[in-house]
Amino acid sequence: MTTVEAGRSVLDNAAWESLRGAHSRFAQAYGQAVRYEEDVAPFHALRDPQDPRAWADLAALTGPAAEVAVAGPVPASHPGWQVAGEIAGVQFVDESLRAEPFPQARLLGPPDVPEILDLVARTRPGPFRRRTIELGTYLGVHHEGRLIAMAGERLHPPGWTEISAVCTDPAYRGRGLATSLVRAVAYGIRERGEVPFLHTSAANANAIRLYEAIGFRLRRRTTFAAYRRVSDA
Repeated sequence: MTTVEAGRSVLDNAAWESLRGAHSRFAQAYGQAVRYEEDVAPFHALRDPQDPRAWADLAALTGPAAEVAVAGPVPASHPGWQVAGEIAGVQFVDESLRAEPFPQARLLGPPDVPEILDLVARTRPGPFRRRTIELGTYLGVHHEGRLIAMAGERLHPPGWTEISAVCTDPAYRGRGLATSLVRAVAYGIRERGEVPFLHTSAANANAIRLYEAIGFRLRRRTTFAAYRRVSDA
């Protein structure tokens, strides 16, 4: 394995690598299983999804009547759990993105969370909870005092930072706000000496076209799956 590919291998289990590293302060762990605190993010991760002991640890961590979100290919065996739903996803990495500041954007913080949650509810870019803003830098664009577009940082495996929550109010689309915000968030990531990456649904053709057009390259296809305890089904 080359040095570059060794560095990228952390992206194969990005949530695990984040929670065992830069985001450890948000982690709840038991053995080979770990999750974000519930008001931060809905994600769970296993050290090795192919290991039945990791699924047993996840059961011990989450308790009865649990439904969990785990990214990555659904393993052939996940004892004690059944797949409750899955979405095909794609992972992109920065290859030739032109990262630059966006003067129109401003830093978002905890006081902006109600407005952020309202925008997320209207645009559905993916899960965003009350404390998700603590995961990294979030930038937003306002018009007449109202938040109309945003993007920020989520998973943070060693050497990489995920760009997430990219969304624009439908009334303000087509103005390049998403592109400018992605470039601005990427600028901050690169200033730390890290590399941007991101995920989206494999069915989101518009987002995929945008990311490829501005310099991201498809790295891998993946799955975002929800699992439910078999005993509670």
